[in-house]
Amino acid sequence: MTRWHNVVVDSADPAALGRFYAALLGQPITGEDANEVDVALADGQELVFVPVADPKVGKNRIHLDLASTSPRDQEAIVTRAVDLGARPVDIGQGDVPWVVLADPEGNEFCVLEQRDEYADNGPVAAVVVDALDPRAQAAFWAGPTGLPVTREHADFASLTQRAGPALEFVRVAEPKAVKNRLHLDVVPPADGDLAIEVARLEAWGAVRADVGQGDVPWVVLADPEGNEFCVLTPR
Repeated sequence: MTRWHNVVVDSADPAALGRFYAALLGQPITGEDANEVDVALADGQELVFVPVADPKVGKNRIHLDLASTSPRDQEAIVTRAVDLGARPVDIGQGDVPWVVLADPEGNEFCVLEQRDEYADNGPVAAVVVDALDPRAQAAFWAGPTGLPVTREHADFASLTQRAGPALEFVRVAEPKAVKNRLHLDVVPPADGDLAIEVARLEAWGAVRADVGQGDVPWVVLADPEGNEFCVLTPR
């Protein structure tokens, strides 16, 4: 079964952005070299920051929701984020109980009010993906990964895993226009085969994508709404 492995973040300065999130989430940096900085997320998953030259364009279609345990905790997370270099942003959210911020490179994220359904998810409650059809997107990702769809209606669908953040899809009106700055990495099991796993994902509706990756050992695909993701070698 394909396993959701990482959340990868395009970064102008991976070292600085990795340290921002490590400090914000209270999570260790697990790896660092010239090509990436890794921050622990949950249960073997990591936030991976990689260098890119392209600037951020428009609102990201994928963002992180951070969990809080009380109004005081939510306030403390927001204060810590701002002290580390985040800033409040208005993306049209209106009067909502969560707080929308942007990290030092402009990537939007939310600090949620206390929600019991995220109590065991760790510091990141969910990875949230804008979707034209949340139900269809959830069905695509549930198929190859085996993650259960635990909540769904016309405007929202959520997949949960045993530990770590949920994967959620929220309806928006705007289609994807540019390469995402955040994407998922998935991996076949250690005894799996990359080519077979890619073929299985294509059968579920994924398509090959060229993001300038060149000759690399992984395969870049896009889901049915064009969101890029990478299939890594078995592990």
